[in-house]
Amino acid sequence: MKKIITAALLAAVAMPAMALPSEASAQSNRELRRDRQDIREEQRDLRDARLRGDRNDVRRERRDVREARQEYREDLQDRNRRWGDNDWRDYRSRNRTVYARGNWRAPFGYTRFRSGVRIAPSYYGSRYVIADPWRYRLPQAGRYQRWVRHYNDVLLIDTRHGFVVRTIPGFYW
Repeated sequence: MKKIITAALLAAVAMPAMALPSEASAQSNRELRRDRQDIREEQRDLRDARLRGDRNDVRRERRDVREARQEYREDLQDRNRRWGDNDWRDYRSRNRTVYARGNWRAPFGYTRFRSGVRIAPSYYGSRYVIADPWRYRLPQAGRYQRWVRHYNDVLLIDTRHGFVVRTIPGFYW
C-alpha cells in the first residue's frame, strides 16, 4: 500500500512538470507573434511620423522600432535556449560518428530554406523524415510537425501547410 501511495504522489508531482515544455512553447510562440505585431505597429507609426514631418516624433518612433526589434530578438533567443540548441551541439561535438551520415543526395537540387517559407510536399515526404530525432538530441516536434533532412540541413516542417518552422543548417558533417 505504501508503494502505491508513493507512486501516486510521484506521478502527481511529475505530471505538471511534463506539461510545461508544450505550454512554454505555446507561450513563447504567442510572445513572438505579439512582438512581430508590435514591430509592424511601430513601423506604421514611424511611417506616419515621417509623413507629418516632426523630427522629434520620427526619432521617438525609430527608437520604438529598435526596441520592439530588440525585444523580438531576445524572445527568439529565449525560445531557442528552451528548445535545447546547446544539447545537440554539445552532443554532436562529442559524438561525431552519429552525425556523419555520409553523402546524401535527393532527386532535387539543394535550396537553403529559411523559417516561414512554404515548400512542396516532395521535400518532406516519408523518405526524408528523421524517424529518430531523439537520437540526434533534436527537440521533440510538435503536433503536425516533422524533422526532415535536406542534404546536410535539418528542417522542422509544419506538415499541414508545408511551412518551414525551423532550420538547422549544416547539421550533419
